[in-house]
Amino acid sequence: MKIGCIQLNVGFGKVDENYERAEKFIREAAAGGAEIIVLPEMWNTGYALEKLGELSDVNGERTKSFLSGLAKELAVHIVGGSVSVKRDDKFYNTMYTYNRVGELVGEYSKAHLFRLMDEHLYLESGNEMNRFALDELEAGGVICYDIRFPEWLRSHALDGAKVLFVPAQWPTPRIDHWKILLQARAIENQCFVIAVNRIARKVENFNGQSMIIGPWGEVLWTGAEDEELAIIDVDFSNVDEVRGRIPVYEDRRPALYEKVIKE
Repeated sequence: MKIGCIQLNVGFGKVDENYERAEKFIREAAAGGAEIIVLPEMWNTGYALEKLGELSDVNGERTKSFLSGLAKELAVHIVGGSVSVKRDDKFYNTMYTYNRVGELVGEYSKAHLFRLMDEHLYLESGNEMNRFALDELEAGGVICYDIRFPEWLRSHALDGAKVLFVPAQWPTPRIDHWKILLQARAIENQCFVIAVNRIARKVENFNGQSMIIGPWGEVLWTGAEDEELAIIDVDFSNVDEVRGRIPVYEDRRPALYEKVIKE
């Protein structure tokens, strides 16, 4: 299955420009044969947190119409990264996923807010899992900082996900953490991880290096440090084989974990 990863140069607060650039790359990905197209985190506004009141997509209406229309027109699945959304006078970092006929199959607001970027001061956290299917592919989606919480990604895998999508705005100083954590999440959950980071304009500090990782932890693709569209052919058929070779899911002891885990 061909995956189109859009490592977008997100304009800080440049909403119309960001939608235009996203559409350009989505159309290019579809023309190149991509069947699933993935965008990065907060691609509509960037981290213009202090301007969310004027920039956020009210009820996600613009984004939903945009992604649904393109998915249906181009007959592709779109994992819409995430966008800043305003709902009931509160702001969320929300991922929308559409299937190839333009139906909304996944909606998720980031569960773990990153205090080092003051997300908790401006955004509300989500409380629901993000499980969906793209054709026969069972998938889940989380956002950026979520990957530091292995139990959250394990919950999606236990619910049947064989691939986890991770849109992000992961900064350059901690890019080694990004790579190691993504590989760890793939290995421990014996699933594919498709992670799409952004790159930055000169005033910010994001250097891409998006990744696709297989269920053995093998790195199948790493993005450059520039804006790019990459189309990668991925064979998702070996997840069950890997899980059969090392039966982690059968050897789990949930009753034991419930005794020792404290909130």
